[in-house]
Amino acid sequence: MAHQVVECVPNFSEGRDPAKIRQITDAIAAVAGVSLLDVDPGADTNRTVVTFVGSPSAVVEAAFQAVKTAARVLDMASHSGAHPRMGATDVCPFVPVEGVTLEDCAALARALGERVGRELELPVYLYEHAASRPERRNLAVVRKGEYEGLEEKLKDPQWAPDFGPARFDARAGALITGAREFLVAYNVTLNSRDKNHATDIAFELREKGRVARRGQKDAFYSSGEILFYREGCFPCGNCDHDFSTFEAVEAHCRADHGYELRHLLKLNDIDASKGVVGRKVHRAGRFTHCKAIGWYVDQYKRAQLSINLTDYKVTSPVDVLEATRRMAVERGLVVTGSEIVGLVPFQALYKAGQHYLGLQGKSPFIPVGDVLENAVFSMGLADVSPFDIEKKVIGLPRTYPKGLMAMTGTAFVDEVSRDTPAPGGGSIAALAGALGAALASMVANLTQGGAPELRQAAEKAQKAKDALVLAVDEDTDAFTAYMEARRLPAGTPAEKALREQAMQDGLKLAVEVPLGTARTCLAAMEAAEVAMHHGNPASITDTMVGFTIAFAGVRGGIWNVLINLKDIKDGAYNGAMKATCAALLAEAQGLLDRATAHGDAKLEAMLEKAGA
Repeated sequence: MAHQVVECVPNFSEGRDPAKIRQITDAIAAVAGVSLLDVDPGADTNRTVVTFVGSPSAVVEAAFQAVKTAARVLDMASHSGAHPRMGATDVCPFVPVEGVTLEDCAALARALGERVGRELELPVYLYEHAASRPERRNLAVVRKGEYEGLEEKLKDPQWAPDFGPARFDARAGALITGAREFLVAYNVTLNSRDKNHATDIAFELREKGRVARRGQKDAFYSSGEILFYREGCFPCGNCDHDFSTFEAVEAHCRADHGYELRHLLKLNDIDASKGVVGRKVHRAGRFTHCKAIGWYVDQYKRAQLSINLTDYKVTSPVDVLEATRRMAVERGLVVTGSEIVGLVPFQALYKAGQHYLGLQGKSPFIPVGDVLENAVFSMGLADVSPFDIEKKVIGLPRTYPKGLMAMTGTAFVDEVSRDTPAPGGGSIAALAGALGAALASMVANLTQGGAPELRQAAEKAQKAKDALVLAVDEDTDAFTAYMEARRLPAGTPAEKALREQAMQDGLKLAVEVPLGTARTCLAAMEAAEVAMHHGNPASITDTMVGFTIAFAGVRGGIWNVLINLKDIKDGAYNGAMKATCAALLAEAQGLLDRATAHGDAKLEAMLEKAGA
């Protein structure tokens, strides 16, 4: 079965009492198969966002134990805070990470809801992808009225809970659980204590927009006169046009502003099919998949926009940050920074770093850590609290934190020189290729304003370098698997057969890894050749060294493939591998000869020109 990982991000209505928070997180951490990744309490919101991951069954068990503990140690009757909430465990979403789908996560939410309703006798509502009906998909709709309105809400048959009794529990409130894509909880901080400043910009950003106005007296949109739909007059909320029918303004919004008016009104609790005359006109926000409010955080002594991005691939943190910066300037404000609440996906932060590097005229194809660091600086993510990339970013590229490449150069060389068979030639071949790719990337990135080919070469070289850095340890691991197979017992015919099969599998793995090394080293050679042709002539010897040692990686990888074939008994497999290696070597040798001839000729011409 494929590796399955689910993320769970419960929000608890307690952000001020560390002892109570600890009881809840201890209940999560006590479940085998779960990793507690982040605990983010907020004193002003009086809310803690917890993030943990694990196998599907383990995550559901941990979520139940957390809900059970929160219901015991928290008391909603005395709770107050800036964030909307409806229960001790306010919301508990499941998020697919690896090997699971949204529907799988929806099933987990239903399983949790059923158990909470049955064992804890709490009302449970399902939302987002697990919603039992369309009108319950939106969290804000389900949570409307919050805890204070929950008792009356439960009396309404339309709001009967999906699980558990329709009975008000004054202490624990209700649970909302569901399945969703990765949500980025993102706050933008202003140089103001005025919550209204943050709210004004938040309403411009969020998908549901705001009540439309005209005749603003200053930069703040809230200063204008509110618009209403009237018989024969249907204004557009996003411009100054008026129309005689609702259908006409609806068509205008779709054609000229790119949004569906009925959907916008529905987000604001207006059913257009029942008529809109007498209702307020609404202005669409700038971004879809964006929810935002403004609040004041006493801990920071500043106002913030609190933003939830429900699909960061459509609306990214950079999108809303840059829009906020522009609108802040228009209002005489300054964005001092921003913060991630909980975790952020690697790709979201990586793309942000690449975006800002591009604006700075720098190559975005530099080491991953440098790109992420640029994103942290550019977005001001450490403005109000520290931002630890290792702890805050989920899905970081795989590394071997205690592997060979984590050693110092001296320690690595010493390790190779010891009387152990690994690390050996395969790891060294991968290291050679990684260094060749690094030189290719260096030259491509050094050439400012270079040709598009250089950007492509830098990207290709960085990808090759990162893969080969991993291959240094992967080659050693592959050899280790073969050696472990040799140590298996062979006392009986069955044990001998099992041992032989394990050894054959280990040998094939020991072949596949260096073959991958050889192929990736060839890619490094190709990037180095492009850098040599289009890069700064002063760096030509760097590229020549790069493609030469990358060729050593190709040759070394192929040699390590061939040496392992002698013990593999699958003739067809061996024949195919030999043919693959021959073709790969011929291509690499041709590139080496061509690039060497070009480089030598160019170097000789430079020497002649200098009279050397």
